[in-house]
Amino acid sequence: MTKLTVGSKIPLFSLHDQNGNMFEIDTVLGNKNIVVYFYPKDDTPGCTAEACSFRDHFEEFTNYDAIVIGISAQSVESHQRFAEKHRLSFTLLSDSQNKVRKLFGVPTNMFGLLPGRVTYIIDKSGTITYVFNSQFQAKQHIEEALNILKKSNTALT
Repeated sequence: MTKLTVGSKIPLFSLHDQNGNMFEIDTVLGNKNIVVYFYPKDDTPGCTAEACSFRDHFEEFTNYDAIVIGISAQSVESHQRFAEKHRLSFTLLSDSQNKVRKLFGVPTNMFGLLPGRVTYIIDKSGTITYVFNSQFQAKQHIEEALNILKKSNTALT
């Protein structure tokens, strides 16, 4: 398993979203900045706090011309319930075989029992500009992502 780092190009992938539609990453590459966050499981306390924080800051991400994509191994149906219950305004992708998690090289934590929580900031060219890996600081992923997008946006103006 190769671990993607800052400067790596993200691999092309496609997964089903919470509505059962096929999402292909190459449809947004070149058009948007992308925040991809891998999380352990729908409807757990940390993952819910993280998802709701992304939801609450959704407009800020949009202002930085970024889309947010959450990825975990739960089913499309689980993602749909999770998104509806918490009024999530962004895409959740079902990686039930952990293929995309492996493509990115997202580690497991806690003796391999818990899927890792990692956030990637990807520029419009598909290059990773920042990686934040923290299992227990779920809300900090949003702060880190917004700070990086703000710095990138300032550099462009």
